[in-house]
Amino acid sequence: MRPESTVCPSLVAWGNAWLAGHVGLDEAADHVEAAGGPAVAGDEPLRKYLANLRSEGLREFRLALPAPGDPLGLSGPPPFNAAALDAGQAVIAVLADRNLGLVPRPDRRGSSYVGVLLEVHDAGPVRHDLPSLAEAERELSDAMRSATEALTSVEGPAQSRPEGVARGGELAPGYPGRAHRVSTLATRLGSVLRLADDRGLTSGQLAVRDAALRELDRAVRRALVAAHHAIFEPVRNQ
Repeated sequence: MRPESTVCPSLVAWGNAWLAGHVGLDEAADHVEAAGGPAVAGDEPLRKYLANLRSEGLREFRLALPAPGDPLGLSGPPPFNAAALDAGQAVIAVLADRNLGLVPRPDRRGSSYVGVLLEVHDAGPVRHDLPSLAEAERELSDAMRSATEALTSVEGPAQSRPEGVARGGELAPGYPGRAHRVSTLATRLGSVLRLADDRGLTSGQLAVRDAALRELDRAVRRALVAAHHAIFEPVRNQ
């Protein structure tokens, strides 16, 4: 899937809201399919697959947003990690007795059908070394500040302000307000990262810019993962 696809974040947010009783299965599936088109998991339609998982003891969904050198949210085995890294995203379905990894791929049948195929893999245990929402928000703020300082020092040609920066990052009902804010900010920053322009920069300027953007990208991904897991955190003052 394209890095900007929101299939996995949507499945985690709306799937967890469904499991917590805030929305129904149809509403959750509708939001996932709005992000990528009709969805099939294994060889079953998404709704049927999710219903079957719940009958098998489905407890929660977890989000993985890995990048080269940073397997964020992944804990093996290698075939699942490799597929998730290639896609740039994955979902871990936590069941009573095992975990399953869902990796999205484009599903094209003929010239007009465009949907999502969720490949099903065995997955390792849920990682517990991921940042809390508060930690991720602080990291994102620090990375934004550092990136701004670094990029301000890079004197390339004047560039217009990016237009059409994507909205998004909205979570499902049941998530705390702080999680909504962090997810929305991280999504918009992710859009800005994809619009970064190399034109007119020297090799030294590129090195400074790329280092700053790598740190910001890492913070954006960690913030998105933390926000999508915040439904599991104890409720605190927002």
